[in-house]
Amino acid sequence: MDYPSKVLAKAVEEISGLPGIGKKSALRLALHLLKQPESQAIALGDSLKKLVTDIKYCRECHNFSDAEICEICSNPKRSEEILCVVEDVRDVMAIENTGKFRGRYLVLGGKISPMEGIGPNQLNISAIERKLEGGSVRELIFALSATMEGDTTAYYIYKKFKGFSVNFSTIARGISVGDELEYADEISLGRSIQNRVPYDEKD
Repeated sequence: MDYPSKVLAKAVEEISGLPGIGKKSALRLALHLLKQPESQAIALGDSLKKLVTDIKYCRECHNFSDAEICEICSNPKRSEEILCVVEDVRDVMAIENTGKFRGRYLVLGGKISPMEGIGPNQLNISAIERKLEGGSVRELIFALSATMEGDTTAYYIYKKFKGFSVNFSTIARGISVGDELEYADEISLGRSIQNRVPYDEKD
């Protein structure tokens, strides 16, 4: 497609690099921004810049945070005895939206997937060990996707840390096998957290 402006062409190219956005959608977005007050486009640009320069990872759980320790980990009303292991920050947000969980989290940053070249050393599994060695964790919940990779990750963590004095549980299979956690509806996800079951290596 020929563009009347190199500036417009560059904007379309950058916007179309986002997931799920093609060149036509990118052009519509760029033209929409041009119709808005200049201050709106500048505010959008500033927020995107801060997104990549100012956002931090919580040093306790690896969730996104504005400070060194996120609001969940710094909240004294959240129980340190229950640690919920999730794959992704989006899973934390999904569980928090249920309002049914008052423990803390550990974000792995993915799941073990040999097909994608992701092994245990590329995940935040060592952070689990530090939590368990601290002695305050009494229950470790696997809130991982009901997929082969999710089950493999849970099994690896269970085998690695089953010598610790901690109860292992997994969210109830109100989440369909093969489903990603972030797409589950809040009611099903909330019930799965509340009705979690003991983790068994035969699961």
